Amino acid sequence: MEENFESRIVEGRNAVLEAFRSGKTIDRLFILDGCKDGPVQTILREARKHKDTVISFVKKERLDQLSETGKHQGVIAYAASYEYAEVEDILKRAKDKNEDPFIIILDNIEDPHNLGAIIRTANLAGAHGVIIPKHRAVGLTATVAKASAGAINYTPVAKVTNIAQTIEELKDKGMWFVCADMGGETMYKLNLKGSIGLVIGNEGSGVSRLVKEKCDMIASIPMKGDIDSLNASVATGVLAFEIVRQRLN
Repeated sequence: MEENFESRIVEGRNAVLEAFRSGKTIDRLFILDGCKDGPVQTILREARKHKDTVISFVKKERLDQLSETGKHQGVIAYAASYEYAEVEDILKRAKDKNEDPFIIILDNIEDPHNLGAIIRTANLAGAHGVIIPKHRAVGLTATVAKASAGAINYTPVAKVTNIAQTIEELKDKGMWFVCADMGGETMYKLNLKGSIGLVIGNEGSGVSRLVKEKCDMIASIPMKGDIDSLNASVATGVLAFEIVRQRLN
């Protein structure tokens, strides 16, 4: 089955304004720094109504570099290839299936191939959704969609401003959180049943301190090799299926 990935990059004043007005999710907006004319101000006003859009003012060289058409007119937007869900949608999905919520939370995953592979794993492990941060992380790009092998069409992905705060809010709803980290307890010794959130950190720096402090458990994957870490998407797979195993028993 051929997947249809819409182009993410939107260039030119009319096209960008139209993208905002049609309700498309715009992840990032790049505007020529110092540009004050009417149409650009209109685009800026629209952008500020959308809480998810990150706005960057950049030099002309940067826009020329990003541009695929060479006709950006001082504005380039990146539209999400897929729509984001809300955290509530993910919880509702668990409720509708009469299952304890199982959510995968990503702390600043930057590689689109990793994010795609994680969404694919989330789907196969029966997770009800994935939560990603708004800043310093990859969004739902066409590359992510492709790497997810179609799972992006079935597994909701929510985007939040503050991961630590979202964990706090989900704890109030009775969820437990486990994060993957080298120094933790071996995952096979932990009780990962019930309403669970699995937190996976950045490819290089792992889970941030603030997020780690919010977690109830720290799980490490027993490893035998000569290198000291697993790729983020592989680590997600190993831990997600330990959660699956425990749920099956």
